[in-house]
Amino acid sequence: MSMPDRPLRRPEGRIPLPADDATLFELDLDGLAGRWADAMSRAPMTAEEMTGADVRAQRMGVAGIRLMEQAGSAVAAVAHALAVTGGRWEAGPILILCGPGNNGGDGFVAARRLAAHGVRVAVVLVATEARPHAPDALRNWDRLDRLGSVERIHVAVARDVAMLGHGIERASIVVDALLGTGVRGLLREPVRSAVELTNRARAAGVPVLAVDCPTAVDLTSGELSDPVVRADVTVTFHRPKAGLLTRRGAAVAGRVLVAPIGIPPGADRA
Repeated sequence: MSMPDRPLRRPEGRIPLPADDATLFELDLDGLAGRWADAMSRAPMTAEEMTGADVRAQRMGVAGIRLMEQAGSAVAAVAHALAVTGGRWEAGPILILCGPGNNGGDGFVAARRLAAHGVRVAVVLVATEARPHAPDALRNWDRLDRLGSVERIHVAVARDVAMLGHGIERASIVVDALLGTGVRGLLREPVRSAVELTNRARAAGVPVLAVDCPTAVDLTSGELSDPVVRADVTVTFHRPKAGLLTRRGAAVAGRVLVAPIGIPPGADRA
């Protein structure tokens, strides 16, 4: 049974959450930081603490699909601000590289939100399987099928990623929505090649936005795998992440923004 897209606002009710904020696309990166100042000032948390808060929020009645909608809407707003800052908005398609889990689901929502603002989007499922495995991500992947300004692409092996890279310098920006809080150990194909593609794009002058964290950064310790995405901006959610505050994590995260997504304060308590 599908859920209606009812507005979900913060309990304090003063500043709307990203999906309900009609002025979000009017803000630059500094403006977004100001809008989300409360979330950005909160105490940092580990990956495990974030996972626990997410689970408890859903037990408290906040549906996962709504959390994803808020997160993806924040990603879209940051992507717009990053592209405008670099003079690249509508200069080429926005390329969103997505894994099959919930981090990729945030990217699918961002693609839909960006398309609604008139920009071309190429959203790429980087996975051996042809469809996302996370239920909420799958729902948002299927919603993209109805949008003419969004091109959906599936890459299953390194060769597919290499073909995707032809003309990468023409992308407006690249969004890394490959892996989120759960990354551990060495990267497997085709994600490994997608990370390398992201870094080649950045070397060619294309700005990179990371979702939750640059792929292959441990959000608890800040330890890096090789290769690791090097981002210009990272948007993470609910509270700052401990790993992005370490020397190594900060070195690859670029500017970090923290967006609220509607997790109740009580969900932080174990």
